[in-house]
Amino acid sequence: MMRRIIIFPALLFSCTIIIAGFRTDLTAPANNPIGLLAPPEGGTKPTPNHILFKSEINPPSGGQGGSAGRQAHVGVKPIRIGLLIQNSSSVEAKNGAEMAIAEANKNGGFNGRKFELVVKSMEGPWGTGSKQAVDMIFNDGVIAIVGSHDGRNAHLVEQATTKANVTFLSAWSGDPTLSQAFTPWFFNCVPNDNQQADILIQEMKRKKFGKGAIVADDDYDANSAFKSFVRRSAEVESAKPVTIKIDKSDRDMSETARIIGKMDTDCLILFTEPAVSDKIISELFKMKISLPVYGPLSLLCENSPLYSYTDVSANLLLLSSGEWYMRGKSEFAAGYHEKFGSYPGASAAYVFDAMMVMINAVKASGADRERIHKAMMETDYRGVTGTIKFDEKGNRISPVIRVE
Repeated sequence: MMRRIIIFPALLFSCTIIIAGFRTDLTAPANNPIGLLAPPEGGTKPTPNHILFKSEINPPSGGQGGSAGRQAHVGVKPIRIGLLIQNSSSVEAKNGAEMAIAEANKNGGFNGRKFELVVKSMEGPWGTGSKQAVDMIFNDGVIAIVGSHDGRNAHLVEQATTKANVTFLSAWSGDPTLSQAFTPWFFNCVPNDNQQADILIQEMKRKKFGKGAIVADDDYDANSAFKSFVRRSAEVESAKPVTIKIDKSDRDMSETARIIGKMDTDCLILFTEPAVSDKIISELFKMKISLPVYGPLSLLCENSPLYSYTDVSANLLLLSSGEWYMRGKSEFAAGYHEKFGSYPGASAAYVFDAMMVMINAVKASGADRERIHKAMMETDYRGVTGTIKFDEKGNRISPVIRVE
């Protein structure tokens, strides 16, 4: 069967856990990237058993009441914050949140009350994300929710939290349409796809790339980032890269790589799911084709194989601030490694910051669920991913500042 690859110019499960109290040319994969952080050494993908030490706690009637043995002071209710993760293998996100909760409790919690983390996986049929958010709010009694999952699930959580008047802070999806619902309950601590596109366009101009090639597929987050890049490029009249839309029959991406190899291009921008990008890069390496590779922050999701490519991950990190990914400078990275035995990825860093921002807002609001979103608007937090502030729509407005 002949493979179909379309080329055209670019234009336009479920578990509950409660835890208390660079120059960038393409090179071979590196098992131990120097200077940049990677997932657990060796590239091992965590199994679901990493988080299936589940503890199902059903609070008594009356809201946030904790179970016996989980609260130091009898009669004192813990303050529960929810964390929604993409699936049961999202260990990094849970670890980042756990570190933030532990830090808050080490400093006394809030008014004698300890913080508790409630974690739910969103894997399952369509609509699971909404159900899990509702369960968190009405059964687990969380005061607010942090999400580390894709944009499709983020929309479901946004709808559920808005109806319940519960603050939702997204710590991964860059979908810019999330803030277009104009709900006061939504916030995002990750640069959205429009902001990421602007950074990529600036980098293309800085490097004086005259010709670029884009590879895109139908992955939700990647497609959202692709649309933003195309739109922003048209607005500033920047060079229009040639776009290759992947056909699913090209399973090993060899045909896609072959087409790229025949193109006269200065750089490659990948708007695909991470596994697809990995195949493309691997095929190009076999063909001894060296190109600077860029893409959205979503390519650095948990367990992403792209962390193995030092130069590629360096380019992707152009979209993130702070020094969380620098082993020699980051206290967060050192603390994470000491606690979990591996270095953090982007998911861990953004969830840590999101949880710290939420904890600060909970304190500022007096732990009043109805006031947390107002306290969030006053956020000015220097986190491991840089300074975090929000605009009137809940978007992160802090500039991306590189640490060399």
